[in-house]
Amino acid sequence: MHTVTMKKSVVKNINRMPERIQMKLKSLIDDLETDGPIRHDWPNYSKLSPNSYHCHLSHKWVACWRKEKNSIIIEVYYAGSRENAPY
Repeated sequence: MHTVTMKKSVVKNINRMPERIQMKLKSLIDDLETDGPIRHDWPNYSKLSPNSYHCHLSHKWVACWRKEKNSIIIEVYYAGSRENAPY
């Protein structure tokens, strides 16, 4: 079991997302909590660096998260449009 935290900017962005995308983000967070940061079962999942990952919530929306080695905490540091994604 993992603990998922979100940066304040992610919490703000959630309100700007369509409800359908908000539900997908919640589902992703549930998967991260139960199964960890490696999510091959999510669309366009990829490793951005040794500790950072991302996937698409839809064609327009993405989520990025990181997990430090030997930690149970996963931080969602970005959720928003692909155009503004930090990669």
